[in-house]
Amino acid sequence: MSDRHRFQLRRMLVRATPAALIAPWLAPHARAQALPATPACGPDTAPTASQAEGPYYSRRSPQRSSLLEPGISGERLVLGGKVLSTDCKPIADVLLDFWQADAQGEYDNQGYRLRGHVLTDAEGRYRLETIIPGLYPGRTRHIHVKVQPPGGRVLTTQLYFPSEAGNRRDSIYSPALEVAMQRGPESAQAAFDFVLRRA
Repeated sequence: MSDRHRFQLRRMLVRATPAALIAPWLAPHARAQALPATPACGPDTAPTASQAEGPYYSRRSPQRSSLLEPGISGERLVLGGKVLSTDCKPIADVLLDFWQADAQGEYDNQGYRLRGHVLTDAEGRYRLETIIPGLYPGRTRHIHVKVQPPGGRVLTTQLYFPSEAGNRRDSIYSPALEVAMQRGPESAQAAFDFVLRRA
């Protein structure tokens, strides 16, 4: 096999198995390489698409990196990634406000169960511990998020999960907003990089 063919095969395998790679900020002791960016950042990178806020957003969520509380059931999920500008530079101190349904597909509209926000670090990285949401009637599995850079416009969007049967039936679903994902023995790992237009 020529070097060119080896290179092409390697590229095909990497593209075909993005979920087999674990981001180091998701699993600090993992020896695997990082998940590829979602989307890959480059000269022609478009900003992350916005989507509807939906009816269940609550203001003033608590700042916390884990939404896990006593009594919360469901498959554990560690979600992480970066917030980047369209010129591929990390953005620090971005506020990411997450909210989602529980394992039964229900939202807490009285308090802040499965709601919270985190801030990116100096390298634009964020990390959140939560669960994989249940199915809300008429929708596929998804997590809502508002992404607000310092002094910039808020991006409101939703994140989706690969290989979900409900994706095909959900009119709001977008493959561009799918996380890269791998299921592990203790929790699922997911990664998504947000790309924001500079103000």
